[in-house]
Amino acid sequence: MALKKDKQQVIGEVFDEDRLRKFLEVAPPAGVDRDYHILEKAYRGMGADNFATFVDLFIAAGHDLEARNPAGRTLAEVIAGHRHAEPYLQALAQHRT
Repeated sequence: MALKKDKQQVIGEVFDEDRLRKFLEVAPPAGVDRDYHILEKAYRGMGADNFATFVDLFIAAGHDLEARNPAGRTLAEVIAGHRHAEPYLQALAQHRT
C-alpha cells in the first residue's frame, strides 16, 4: 500500500513582510538556541528569495546569524552540504563581517 502525502508542496510562494515576521516569533524546543531555531525554520519553510528578505528582517531585529545548534554548528555549517543551499548560504554570507 502506498502512502499518500498529507501536504502538497507549494512552489514559488511569496511571503509578505508580515508573514516573514511571524517566523521571528517561533519558539524553540528545550535546549535549542532560539536564534538558530528561527533560522532553521525559515530555511526549511521558505524559498531562497524569501529567505534572503527574511535574513534582513532577522538582522534588523537584533538576532544572531552565528547562533549554534545543540551540536555547536551554525546554520551555514549545517546546510553547506545541501544540494540546493547555495542561494541560502549567499543570503547568510551577505551579513557576515
